[in-house]
Amino acid sequence: MAFSAVDLAQATAFRISPKDTNYFVMLFDQETDRIDNIFVIEIFKVGGATPPNEHSRAHEFFHVLHGEGVAYCDGKRLPIKKGDSLLLHPGSEHVIENTGAGKLYTLTVMTPNEDFAELIRGGERVALEPDDICILQGQ
Repeated sequence: MAFSAVDLAQATAFRISPKDTNYFVMLFDQETDRIDNIFVIEIFKVGGATPPNEHSRAHEFFHVLHGEGVAYCDGKRLPIKKGDSLLLHPGSEHVIENTGAGKLYTLTVMTPNEDFAELIRGGERVALEPDDICILQGQ
């Protein structure tokens, strides 16, 4: 396989738990591309946040595509906005929170996968809203 491509208008989105305020658009992972990392677009509802979490072996990268928020990591607070990038190292407890007036969108990459793709795919499917598709397509 020379390359992979995703039509974001047809992409599959998942919410890990029904109570979660963020959901994931699957781009590339082991299931679709036989790679040992995962690439997703993570979408945070207004006021939404990840639950506190950490990864024992994986680095997690966030690049803000749209919106603004705050990253909390090991007791430190960092405001984030469109165009910002953040790399979290293994063993760092972190939370990403949407503090903006609209949704927060991040390109999120975890290397290695550390079962993150399986956790996401094990959740419930979520329909993307028209505003999600517009942002994902750069409109």
